[in-house]
Amino acid sequence: MVEQLLRLKLRLLGNAFRRSRWHIVGLVLGLAAGLGMAIAVIVGLVGLRFAPVDVAAHGVEVFGAILILGFVIVPLVFGVDDVLDPRRFSLYGIPTSRLATALLVSALLGIPALAMTLISLAQIVTWARNPLSILLAIIAVPVIVGTCILCSRVSISVAAFLLSSRRSRDSAGLLGFVALAVFAIGFILIYRTNWLEHGAAVLSGIARVASWTPFGAVWAAPADAAAGNVGPALLKELIALVFLGLLWLAWRQLVALMLVTQPRAAEARSYRGLGLFRAAPVTPASVIAERSFTYWVRDARYHASLLVIPVIPFLLMVPLLIIGVPTNVLALFPVPIMALFLGWSVHNDTAHDHTAIWLHIASGTSGRADRIGRVVPPLIVGVPLLVVASIISAPLYGDEGVLPALLGVGLGLLFTGLGLSSVGSAQFPYPAVRPGDSPFAAPQSVATASSLIQGLSFFVTVVLTSPALYFAALALFVPGYWAWASLALGTILGVLFLWLGILWGGRIFDRRSPEILGASMRN
Repeated sequence: MVEQLLRLKLRLLGNAFRRSRWHIVGLVLGLAAGLGMAIAVIVGLVGLRFAPVDVAAHGVEVFGAILILGFVIVPLVFGVDDVLDPRRFSLYGIPTSRLATALLVSALLGIPALAMTLISLAQIVTWARNPLSILLAIIAVPVIVGTCILCSRVSISVAAFLLSSRRSRDSAGLLGFVALAVFAIGFILIYRTNWLEHGAAVLSGIARVASWTPFGAVWAAPADAAAGNVGPALLKELIALVFLGLLWLAWRQLVALMLVTQPRAAEARSYRGLGLFRAAPVTPASVIAERSFTYWVRDARYHASLLVIPVIPFLLMVPLLIIGVPTNVLALFPVPIMALFLGWSVHNDTAHDHTAIWLHIASGTSGRADRIGRVVPPLIVGVPLLVVASIISAPLYGDEGVLPALLGVGLGLLFTGLGLSSVGSAQFPYPAVRPGDSPFAAPQSVATASSLIQGLSFFVTVVLTSPALYFAALALFVPGYWAWASLALGTILGVLFLWLGILWGGRIFDRRSPEILGASMRN
């Protein structure tokens, strides 16, 4: 049984290299990145062999606990496509224990398991201090790998129940983006901590707590043995072994439950009334705008895009903070970044319609009406958001006089981005996530095309808005009315580019309607 599943897993891994050329390139790059990070950790663990025991212990315990915890959190938040789901074997009459064991062993064939094996072997070098620490470090190798694999399998199985519906999966993914924002804020706070004075105490406190948790005990046992603390070392090793046994029991019970439980069918929702369609005037542009609003309210693909917009500035601030950019200068970044991504949010909006774009083409809807209707939701959402963000950012910068410049840059990037998106979504549509699928999935055949189109749209948007950016930069360093000039120029040029983009994109839509339909159906 184990041999058959191992062969099946190897066949599945081999088939991944028989897809499109760009998919293989992405797969190889992903494998290289994963192994590269593992090698970096291994080098660090080997280097800690020459560090004092307490310093090495604090770093290993905190990092190890976070590493194992990641095997629990990632499947729950983002979901994982389990190719060896136990429910797929429910008709074969395989005993639960045999199936659970075989699936667990087959999970060892993968980059995460390989990386954790190499990392766990490297910690033997870290704790090669005395016979007991070496012995506990050797015992820790299968315990670490087994704990990580079992945490992952249990988490994936729990996610199969909790995230069985599309709405729950989408909500979990969106929460993952919120977690990224919280992590970025936490990193900024940690970075601002005076580590020269308080760093050792903070790290020691975190390590002390982590070493007694099931996630950190297996890493802490060899460290305590190296420090001569035999009693705590043996106790923590016992905690790690008990946790591993409990994980095995949980995994076995989950396999038994999944063998007799089929995936929950999706529940259809019913809606009453026409909503916005009842109140708004009946014109092609207004109807498309109302339908776009419906997408923005109900479609998880748009929810993901909207949630990314406030998260991205915090994520981009982390490297800037590391290289020493002052915090008051960082307050100027959220407004233009959010405006840039809001304008970009509809750059492939036509493809998101999938086959529904046929309704526009068959009904003879003009391209101009289609373009106007699609930019209304980001305008209604974006303009108030940028105004509020500018009012908040200007005092944080320390000079409220930059408020007009922030507004000018933000509105210029938003309007210009929407104008370019109106052209791009008609001229360069590429396959998008299908309606009903997870917003975090992506068609495998579009990696290069989508990256090129997105990068080009960002670059051209910034270039066309450069006059407003230039006057905004002058407002920061030269006294005068440059901030108001930035506001006027950004608004005027932005509205001009938006209208030109709607006209040009409308003509492209009218001319290339069959090609647009074909591109939308390729995903």
